[in-house]
Amino acid sequence: MLVQPLRLTAERLPKEPCMRNCLLLIILLTSLNAFADDAVNLTEARKVASSVPPKLLQVLTDEIAKGGPESAIAVCNEKAPLMAKAASEQTGWAIRRVSLRPRNPKAVPDAWERAALEEFDRRAAAGESPATLEKGEIINESNRKEFRYMKALPVQQICVACHGAQDQLDPKVKLKLHTLYPADQGVGYAIGQIRGAMTIRKAM
Repeated sequence: MLVQPLRLTAERLPKEPCMRNCLLLIILLTSLNAFADDAVNLTEARKVASSVPPKLLQVLTDEIAKGGPESAIAVCNEKAPLMAKAASEQTGWAIRRVSLRPRNPKAVPDAWERAALEEFDRRAAAGESPATLEKGEIINESNRKEFRYMKALPVQQICVACHGAQDQLDPKVKLKLHTLYPADQGVGYAIGQIRGAMTIRKAM
């Protein structure tokens, strides 16, 4: 998280003790309010980011049981964006999934998201559990202030049928992927690796 505190040097503070103490108190209260707002945003962001993946996994599980992994690809292609859109409308947060090796062209990360994903990879390589990796901070960009949050999405067992090693994918899966995603980069993953992340944002 990132909160921009008010910064004043000792030379810039008033010399009168009363005014000096009042100003210091204002600065302290402002900083505490900023941290409190940041904590509220982080708590809300965690809740929102964690709401979509379980629902999607359940839909995929049901679809795989009915028609195999190749039928689940169409679910990801069609239903996942609709689920994210519905959650965005319900919560007021803009929600999507991104990856450094995107399957869907719409999942290409912006500069902030790419930096976060690269940080996740470094932290995972250093031994941190991918399931715990997150990043949240206040961003000021083009006179617009917003809270941004990302949570890593580790590869689970259900994912490898469509995101696993290229030479181990079912021919039907390969055909479906080629049809829907001719520029697919989202293969070659093993269980536990970071497939991408949920990324959400809200204007402040």
